[in-house]
Amino acid sequence: MQLNRVFQALADPTRRAVLQRLGGGPAPMSELAQPFKMALPSFSQHLRVLENCGLVRSRKSGRVRTYELAPEPLQAAEHWISAQRVIWERRLDQLDTLLLTLKEPPP
Repeated sequence: MQLNRVFQALADPTRRAVLQRLGGGPAPMSELAQPFKMALPSFSQHLRVLENCGLVRSRKSGRVRTYELAPEPLQAAEHWISAQRVIWERRLDQLDTLLLTLKEPPP
């Protein structure tokens, strides 16, 4: 179920951009929101989605909430994608073999 939430979070370009930015290190919400043309409450919803699925962690110091990347859920998604790649590469190899045998003239 967490994997579904991770992919749902990754489906949004704003959230992917936030994750990419956090790949460079922690940042406060105001800095993360700066490149986007949306109200802070709307942007905060994106951060909440990322936090709820475990892709980011936050800590509050005074009035400033700072976010950092939490890579563990991304590793789970990467593992799932790698497993799918192996399956589809095998299937495509089998299709390639079949097409080559169909292309060869009978003896």
